[in-house]
Amino acid sequence: MSRAGEQRGALVGWPWRTFLPWYWPAWVGLGLLRCLARLRYPTLLRIGAALGGALGRLPSPQRRVVRRNLALCLPELDAQTREMLAAQHFREAGISLGETALAWFAPPSRLLELVRFDGLAELDRWQSAGRGVILLAAHFTTLELGARFVTAARRVHAVYKPSSNLLVDAAFRRYRVAVSAGMVASDDIRAMVRVLKAGGTVWYAPDQAFRAKGALMVPFFDVPAASNPATSRLARMTDAVVLPYFVERLPGDEGYVVRIGAALEDFPSDDAVADTLRHHRLIEAEARRIPAQYLWLHKRFKGLSADHPDPYA
Repeated sequence: MSRAGEQRGALVGWPWRTFLPWYWPAWVGLGLLRCLARLRYPTLLRIGAALGGALGRLPSPQRRVVRRNLALCLPELDAQTREMLAAQHFREAGISLGETALAWFAPPSRLLELVRFDGLAELDRWQSAGRGVILLAAHFTTLELGARFVTAARRVHAVYKPSSNLLVDAAFRRYRVAVSAGMVASDDIRAMVRVLKAGGTVWYAPDQAFRAKGALMVPFFDVPAASNPATSRLARMTDAVVLPYFVERLPGDEGYVVRIGAALEDFPSDDAVADTLRHHRLIEAEARRIPAQYLWLHKRFKGLSADHPDPYA
């Protein structure tokens, strides 16, 4: 195929409205991500860390959110330590931009060279038995690449949150679908149930603030947090097993380790709050172990009602 033919083929399937002028900046962003994916991994790390570090030094709403979250969740740390942790977090968050480029555009062979799996046999055991599996993940700065690792290694459906930006949403589905068993919208419980009942595996990270129907206030770092109890519900409806799934970015250019835990015992229980709290405790333990890599940029503690005032106001 000619270069012109390849270019025309690359444009097939995009919603026509994404070519309107107000989407052009997003197209530029996608082009930059594709360019970043071609860089050597150490170079990608340095660029991301430098960019994130620079943004972290600027006065911004995001910087205030990170500081507030660290004060709420890690009050045992002194102010100076939390400031150092916030600065490191912005560097880690900057690296995640380059990781998104790799997740969307790098071939599986390149990705698998960067990662070591600890516990993959546990996933294999349940998949071989034909059992539905929920890989219970969380929003660390490695989120995008972390999801991609397991879809490169095994047949796994990834759950995503639809974006209000038409181009971003289309790109997300286009590049994720191409490299996974399929994509499921986070609000499409029926689709997740179908996959799990058929013995499929779903990668799922339901730990962000959730204020839709069915939300529960459940402590996270001992702070009341609007939470999503869907994991408990899904496991009960489908008899799926739940495996904790965490990704750590190793120092320097050593790559990553994916840790897949043993299936949670006695899960789900009859108490959705207790089940959700159990997930929170797993995240808390991992966030305390690698605190700079948890996504402190997110407004996790916006409450459900006036009884739980907004700590970010």
